[in-house]
Amino acid sequence: MVIMGDGMHNFSDGLAIGAAFSANLTGGISTSVAVFCHELPHELGDFAVLLKAGMSVKQALVYNVLSALMAYIGMVIGTAVGQYTHNVTSWIFAVTAGMFLYVALVDMLPEMLHGDSEEHKRCQVGHFLLQNLGLLSGFSIMLLIAIFEDQIVLDFGF
Repeated sequence: MVIMGDGMHNFSDGLAIGAAFSANLTGGISTSVAVFCHELPHELGDFAVLLKAGMSVKQALVYNVLSALMAYIGMVIGTAVGQYTHNVTSWIFAVTAGMFLYVALVDMLPEMLHGDSEEHKRCQVGHFLLQNLGLLSGFSIMLLIAIFEDQIVLDFGF
């Protein structure tokens, strides 16, 4: 279930990245940064779940990479759909934003509120500050990208 759900989730992330790159370069880069910030802890968590389920490190890596490849398939489809039908791009963004909110509210928020680690119970204030620092860092990065998205210029010298 973890691998199937992660594969479908990665596919939708790839759709969003492909649609964003088909709209413009800076939108694609900002969407890629958002997906990266979202996926890094998600993939590490999935890796830990697979290890806890009894898989070896090699098996967990292989299955995690296979589910991550779904993002490339989604990106190709998202780019193709975004190139030829511009009215579908906004629907892709809406569905992906809904999935981001779903993951944040259903998976991440309860874990933050009811963490069961003994280390965290000893220093609740430090844990609270660390969680808020992570959330505020993510919000700040996304806000800065949204504000300065039109001013980002990439010159590769070609």
